[in-house]
Amino acid sequence: MTQHQIFLIGGADDETANFIEDEANGLCRLVCEYRGKTISSEAHDYFEALCTIRLELENEGLIPFCYGASFNVYPSAMARDMGKGKVAYKVEMGKPATRENLIRIFEEGADVIPSPVTLQKEFFKDWLASIRG
Repeated sequence: MTQHQIFLIGGADDETANFIEDEANGLCRLVCEYRGKTISSEAHDYFEALCTIRLELENEGLIPFCYGASFNVYPSAMARDMGKGKVAYKVEMGKPATRENLIRIFEEGADVIPSPVTLQKEFFKDWLASIRG
């Protein structure tokens, strides 16, 4: 079991949530504890579980400040299969992703662009189209 304390954009100053990774029955289980509440999700990878939890948090105007919730970050199919979605690519329109673009989804950096799930998915689709020419 691994825990991550992540700041919540849209919350009170310095408000955080505790995200707990676990595996059960071959699935990736992610639990988010914040404001005395708990949200949990089981999925085939941690990125998908994070997206499910983010949708719930969005209902309260909250976005986790981590790469997994950043506008220009998305995992490849291989990262999802082999790395359980714990790593993803930070992508740039028109440029193919490289190994140097890999980042861990529960980490943060000055280049995180907090984004709703739908906008992140749309950007990824647009990026894919931009590199396919």
